[in-house]
Amino acid sequence: MRQRLVTAENKQWWTLAAVSVGLFMIMLDNTVVNVALPSIRSSLGLSFSELQWVVAGYALTFAAFMLIGGKLADLLGRRLIFMTGLVIFTGASLACGLATSGTVLNVARVVQGLGGALMNPATLSIITATFPPRQRGTAIGIWAGVSAMALAIGPLFGGLLTEHVNWNWIFFINVPIGIAGILAAPLLIDESKDMSAEQRLDLPGLLTSAIGLFSLTFAFIEANHYGWSSAVIIGAFVVAAIALGAFVLLELHRRSPMLDLSLFHSRTFTGANTAMLFVGLAMFGTFFYVSLYMQNVLAYSPVQAGASFLPMTILIILIAPRAGKLSDRVGSRWLVGGGMTLLTLMLLYYSTLGAAESFWALLPGLLLGGIGMGSTMTPVTAAAMGSVPVDKAGVGSAVLNSMRQVGGSLGIAVMGAIVASGTAAALKAGDTQSAAYLHGFHQALRVAALLAFIGAIVAVTLIRKNVHAREVGSEPAPAVDTA
Repeated sequence: MRQRLVTAENKQWWTLAAVSVGLFMIMLDNTVVNVALPSIRSSLGLSFSELQWVVAGYALTFAAFMLIGGKLADLLGRRLIFMTGLVIFTGASLACGLATSGTVLNVARVVQGLGGALMNPATLSIITATFPPRQRGTAIGIWAGVSAMALAIGPLFGGLLTEHVNWNWIFFINVPIGIAGILAAPLLIDESKDMSAEQRLDLPGLLTSAIGLFSLTFAFIEANHYGWSSAVIIGAFVVAAIALGAFVLLELHRRSPMLDLSLFHSRTFTGANTAMLFVGLAMFGTFFYVSLYMQNVLAYSPVQAGASFLPMTILIILIAPRAGKLSDRVGSRWLVGGGMTLLTLMLLYYSTLGAAESFWALLPGLLLGGIGMGSTMTPVTAAAMGSVPVDKAGVGSAVLNSMRQVGGSLGIAVMGAIVASGTAAALKAGDTQSAAYLHGFHQALRVAALLAFIGAIVAVTLIRKNVHAREVGSEPAPAVDTA
């Protein structure tokens, strides 16, 4: 009996390793492409619009189909949907690397986003279904650390491959890893699904949520290109409002909804998702524009800019698992609030930097950001997933990830609008291009700092420690909030 228990517990960590490999691939592809865009454009002769879709096509599909992926994971089986997404993602990666035209590359990137949307919520719901509550925070901490590491090293990894091999290899590298994951998943991951009665596929919910999220994300990403008052962007917002409104009405009245809105009766679930939205709003645009600051103002190469983020990356990797373990004991409330406060200080610090800063001037902000992100992402994820019943883990994970993606898209768009407006005003006043960019950049960072601080207040106000009933056998018990 003891040997069986030890073996079962060891398998939990092998399961975590298997889903972490898939997670690493999909999160890496959020950022690895950015530094390779000039080489891709030159190689394939892309227009600027086609080049934008290399990034936007992946992000839009990833965000729009996240809820679908979570529901399908709960309904049809988490291992099945994870493996399906992994097969799609691996095949699309091969197609991206082999692309000889912008059309082929962009279609393959859209398919990649679909594979990622199926895999991502499945990874977290598999962890939630596999680990008991006393170990779940630690497991989610490792999960979050893998995710953060992939996002952080993406620019450096992409720069190295692009400069020293070829841009195609930022996609080819996924193929052997994906094949290994496909072969290992049946051996290391046990199947689990929502076994509650009357489960059915909510097709109207799937359609309206996909249209709504796609339109909303499209509007946020493309607003700076078309103009906020353009018919295209206004139309996209109108379509998003109608589709998402219809989605909410449908989910309120369906017997088996895709999104159980009763999940938001939990203050902790609501607070964790709102905090994640503000993390995306404040930080995704910051990473993008700080990288531009390094390259356009401080004259860093893409590889140098990517390497500059390594101190933050290392701190996130070191702190995220420990923050997850600590959240198991003390809860997530003050960890998230404190982490987002540190992010606020980082953003305010960067809003004071000039045009001739050394790396040592950048370092304090990177350290604050690493501690802040490491202290925030794992506990906020643990709080959200700990307040969701295990049979709804896929949907809960999808909602949380959608909040991050939508918040990130909006954050990039809002910061971009502020940077553009501030830069234009400074140029009109006679500033140089570099000084004008700094003017808009500093304004955007101050707005981002305000958003991060609002997120900290939301976290402290709403998130509470999850208390679990006594476990029966090896099945995790549902979590409840305590005031």
